[in-house]
This record gives sequence, C-alpha cells and structure tokens, in this order.
Amino acid sequence: MLEALISSKTRVKLLMKFFLNSSNIAYLRNLEEEFGESTNAIRLELNKFEKAGFLDSYNEGNKKIFKVNTRHPLFADINSIIMKLTGLDHVIDYVLKRIGDLEKVYLVGKLSKGQDSDIIDLVLVGNNLNKPFLIEQIEKAEKKTGKKIRYVHFNTTEFDLNKIREPGMHPLLIWNK
Repeated sequence: MLEALISSKTRVKLLMKFFLNSSNIAYLRNLEEEFGESTNAIRLELNKFEKAGFLDSYNEGNKKIFKVNTRHPLFADINSIIMKLTGLDHVIDYVLKRIGDLEKVYLVGKLSKGQDSDIIDLVLVGNNLNKPFLIEQIEKAEKKTGKKIRYVHFNTTEFDLNKIREPGMHPLLIWNK
C-alpha cells in the first residue's frame, strides 16, 4: 500500500527498517544483503534520509552505522503510519487492550527487525490470561490485518527479556500496562 504513495521500493524498505523499531541499526552492506538491492540505490536513499534529519549516523571502524532520529518532528507520525500498514495498530486495539491481566507485549520476529512479513510474532507477558477469549480476539485481528498472529505467553514471574533476544534482534515493546 505504501508503494502507491512512495515509488521507491528501497525507500519503503528503509522506512520499515528504521521507523517501526527505533532500536534497529544498520550499515550499507548489511542493508544490501537484507534488501537484495544494489548498494548505490540504498546509499542514495540513506543520504536523503540523513540530509533530511530522519536518520543519524556514526562510524564504527570502517562502517557508517545508521539509526533513526527519534527526535525528528515527524518521527511519531511516520511510526504511526508504519504501525497501521503492518497491522500492529489493530492488534493493539482489538487484542491487547481487551485481555485481562496483561502487563507487556513485545513484537519479535521479522517485523521487529523492520522487515515486511505476513506473520506478526508477539511475546505476551501477564498472569491469568483468558486463553479462549485471547484466541477469539486474535482470530478477529488476523481477519482485519490479513496477517497470521503467533504468540508465546510468559507469566510475569517467569519472564526474562534476555530469553526473547536473538542476535541482531531488538524486541519492540508495543504495549505496556
């Protein structure tokens, strides 16, 4: 859908990469492998984003590392658009806000890395969840978003954020009580 407004596929991928999860960082060669596009196309878009103030960069050895500028006045608006495009806004509205003793919800998997995916992977943290109601709400959200929703549930006493971290992955806290 975003492709209808923004003709550059590389620009759309960069928006997903950086504006969905502000913890994501990347460098040119890393993005080349991830996107499967030429370094020149990616470099041009990164330079445009950096010049406009959407991205910050720093050097780490011989690599120029890029990270989203969360202080940019349009960051919250672009983040909201990306949340809507991925369907996460529906998941939050139709599932998370209606479940009982939920404390936190993290987005993990491909979407948390800023990669487009037909699957929304969630980690639910809370006690005494009404599983039949949760399943019913997830089915409704799947129909609304057109994406499969997978989740794993931890009680608050057994949850450890380090359990859900993978190399290169930044679990994104998308809902907090």
